Amino acid sequence: MNFYIVIPAHNEESSIGLTLDSLIYQSLKPKQVVVVNDNSTDKTLEVVEGYSFKHDFVTLVNTKSSNEHLPGAKIINAFYKGYEVLDEDYDVICKFDADLIFPSNYLEQLALHYKESKKLGMVSGFCYIEKNEGWKLENLTRKDHIRGALKAYRKQCFLDIGKLKPSMGWDTVDELLAKYYNWQILTDSTLHVKHLKPTGISYNKASKYLQGEAMYKMRYGFIITLISALKLAYKKRNFNLFKDYMAGYFKAKKEKPEQLVTEEQGKFIRKLRWKGMLKKLT
Repeated sequence: MNFYIVIPAHNEESSIGLTLDSLIYQSLKPKQVVVVNDNSTDKTLEVVEGYSFKHDFVTLVNTKSSNEHLPGAKIINAFYKGYEVLDEDYDVICKFDADLIFPSNYLEQLALHYKESKKLGMVSGFCYIEKNEGWKLENLTRKDHIRGALKAYRKQCFLDIGKLKPSMGWDTVDELLAKYYNWQILTDSTLHVKHLKPTGISYNKASKYLQGEAMYKMRYGFIITLISALKLAYKKRNFNLFKDYMAGYFKAKKEKPEQLVTEEQGKFIRKLRWKGMLKKLT
């Protein structure tokens, strides 16, 4: 299978080389790897240039957005800068972070999963962070959720969901829309990916409100947003985040930004969310 990989990178000189090394030495090599250097002020550009000179399937794209480390629009806009230079000859398109170290069989194992089921639209391993002199599961979300750091989409699934949404919540709505279009999602617990920078470590206060806004834009409604915000704040052991999420939701409800899904898709999403929550209670 042809794997095309796009890696948005902002000031990742300490990690991007490790990420690229782990991809270059895969047992199933990617056909294309594009690193989008997004307004870096460190030596990210020089590091990636070195790899692009040595490996013809590694490409560097430079772009400029802002110095803010905000989730959502910034990273997806950078992704599209890389996606635009690729041709259409891919079977799987990946959006990977620039601070990951993949096991050497990662892409080969993903390919095996895709070949086993033609209805499999997305698949990934799990992120592990260094803690207490070992690597521990970065347990921030459900085990069946694919983290935004390591997304891999079958081509038709990627097209069916309308590609990626440049908004906070893009890495949740993609899965919800995949299910709406009858695609399956798989997480492989045997694939341990080292995540060098814990999620959200450099997000600022403003970005916290975007989570609540995303829940509004995914048409969760008040009750599901309330439950989701409580669960997420609990997982992160920070009740102040709950207040931020709900403030973001009410702010969005007042300002009415563009929704990420249609009314019909929103109805499906709410039904799916209720079904999942009720299942855990029985």
